[in-house]
Amino acid sequence: MTAVEQKPAGAWKGVDLGTHAVSYDERDAILYALAVGAKATDLDLVMEDRLRVLPTFALTLAQWAPDELGSRGAFDTTTALHGSQELTVLAPLPRAGEITLSARVGEVWDKGAAAVFEVVVESEYFVATWSLFAPGYGGFGGERGPSKPAGPSGDPDVATELETAENQTALYRLLGDRHHIHIDPAAAAVIGQPRPIMHGLCTLAASTLPLAQALGAHPTDLVQLSGRFAAPVFPGDRLPIRGWRGEGGVDFEVGGAVTGARARFAE
Repeated sequence: MTAVEQKPAGAWKGVDLGTHAVSYDERDAILYALAVGAKATDLDLVMEDRLRVLPTFALTLAQWAPDELGSRGAFDTTTALHGSQELTVLAPLPRAGEITLSARVGEVWDKGAAAVFEVVVESEYFVATWSLFAPGYGGFGGERGPSKPAGPSGDPDVATELETAENQTALYRLLGDRHHIHIDPAAAAVIGQPRPIMHGLCTLAASTLPLAQALGAHPTDLVQLSGRFAAPVFPGDRLPIRGWRGEGGVDFEVGGAVTGARARFAE
């Protein structure tokens, strides 16, 4: 187990979180596709012979990195929140194999009452950045960081829907994030929720499937994705997706749950 390090939030900037070799097979990639809403008829997402791996599967492979920072004592893991996520795709993930991931702490922003830690994971296939909001860790004299950008204006020109499944969190947690708030009503009640909530990364990734369809794209052609987690989602919820096409991608929001989101699909 990694020893806990006690130091001010700002001192974590640039810290190396290590390198991991992560292996997976077709079964893992198919389970992921099903967990984010792929249908049995989506043969190129759920059948080995035709398999194309969803780019957002990368986020489950890299989950060890933010967990590593928490285990080192950078913040209180019981109160920290996953604020936002970014993913840049560099190359398609293979159907199966082993990939090497390196992780580091990027910026650490001082929000006064809280700190925001960026965890950056890099590989030959993708770069992913977690933004983790840690209440009580601000006030260390660091830079505040960028302000939240203004949302899109005008009427959306893309409208579709994310339909989540009652068993979606039960499936998604098998991919690595087994926090009890996603499966146990008692654990959800401790954080003030009436029942288990969806994983934010599951909601964000699942939204790219109907969004791609609405745009006439294939979900595996995703090359860039980002979004902020603004409110909980419950398994079985149906959420509207509204999108605004723009230069180089589409800005979108998923109900009130994911805001400030942006996606780009290869043409």
